[in-house]
Amino acid sequence: MNQLTKLRNMKVTIMGLGLHGGGLESALFFARSGSRVTVTDLRSENELKPSLESLREYDIVYVLGRHLEENFTNAEIIIKNPGVPKNSPYLELARKNGIPIETDLSVFLSLADNPVIAVTGSKGKSTTASAIHYCLNRIDSRVRIGGNITVSPLSFLKELETGVPVVLELSSWQLSDMEGKGILKPRVSLITNLLPDHMNRYRDMEEYLHDKKLIYQDQDQSDYSLFNRDDPYLRDLHRQSRAKSLFFSSRKQAAGYAGAYLDNGKGYVTDNDKNHLILDTVRLQGDFNRLNLLAAGLALYAYGVKAETISAHLSRFSGIEHRLEHFLTHNGIKYYNDSAATIPQATAGALKSFTEPVYLIAGGTDKNIDFTPLEEVASIPERLYLLAGTATDKIIPLLKRARIPFKGPYDDLTTAVREAMHEATAGSVILLSPGCASFGMFANEFDRGRRFKKTVTELTGSDRSDK
Repeated sequence: MNQLTKLRNMKVTIMGLGLHGGGLESALFFARSGSRVTVTDLRSENELKPSLESLREYDIVYVLGRHLEENFTNAEIIIKNPGVPKNSPYLELARKNGIPIETDLSVFLSLADNPVIAVTGSKGKSTTASAIHYCLNRIDSRVRIGGNITVSPLSFLKELETGVPVVLELSSWQLSDMEGKGILKPRVSLITNLLPDHMNRYRDMEEYLHDKKLIYQDQDQSDYSLFNRDDPYLRDLHRQSRAKSLFFSSRKQAAGYAGAYLDNGKGYVTDNDKNHLILDTVRLQGDFNRLNLLAAGLALYAYGVKAETISAHLSRFSGIEHRLEHFLTHNGIKYYNDSAATIPQATAGALKSFTEPVYLIAGGTDKNIDFTPLEEVASIPERLYLLAGTATDKIIPLLKRARIPFKGPYDDLTTAVREAMHEATAGSVILLSPGCASFGMFANEFDRGRRFKKTVTELTGSDRSDK
């Protein structure tokens, strides 16, 4: 990517401005570097208003609601949003004209000189990456985090000091965009798990796994690859990685598998036949989160952090927004926002985390996945409230077959929340854990989670000070 050494006056097309920050930060980065930027997005000006507001002071050409072929044939470089399919005819046109196609992450990795800890997986990657960053940041406040966690690394590239570690959370789409570029060589790579997801975009699980495996494609023996020993898709991947392999598991591992394990809720890393405590007391709810923190602790240990330091910092990590987030207790009822639970396995894990009666709000949009795992735990909640959507249309027959009662589907979130609040009693939990995608009723899962919290706050008349 030598073309990135001369950014001034470079003709750049940003394909997909979006609302999550990647397209916006790419546009800001190149505009501030003196490039001639064109932003093109199929969404309207009104839909993109928050991102456009942040760019109003820059001289940028906008093509909204459509794409024009000339923006893909006359540019010197295309920066695509990860949500744009690689087989887009406009990208094919750029390839035919020899125009390089990059992303905010590939630009960052080409220009930065920093050690990387990279995390991917179907679920748990945001919590794991955030826990790693939390601990490293307590050691060195210059440490940064970016990627799929809605922070583009281009937003901090120019002030990032050489050698400071960067934690990257990477989606399968982001990994796919870097295939064959030879620029992702993390000091430590980690795959949390592999569960059926995004089957509306992938032909099968093998194709999905192919993209996840790209996280270690350019590692060598000086690096570490970390795998979930409990996951049948991942336990044998170490044979394909050139890096040193470590494993994390919910139980003690067989001889020959170095790494970390849980024992009576505590986490240990085995090194030279000695066990070191890296996970003791934790603030996060759920066994799955304990395994996420164990994986984070193992990544930190592989990076060189001492076991006692890891244990001390992980004990203070309180989690992140939208991931089984306890944001309010009001009149004895606890409210949890788990909007990032976009597959049924995540909702199942959330339900198993509580001993209190749970009033569950679920349902949404389908991603062509199997909802049987939700059927298997749908009897756990005291009450079940469904939001309308294509996934809900698939869930309802499963519930009826199992004779599990439910209410809805509701066309708006407020009605569902109001119903749950009317029926819940002190000592219970109201949980938003949809098990489905958010599109249709919401812009994305983050919008869904924030609107849930806002709705609860308004209906309870609370300032959330009684969390």
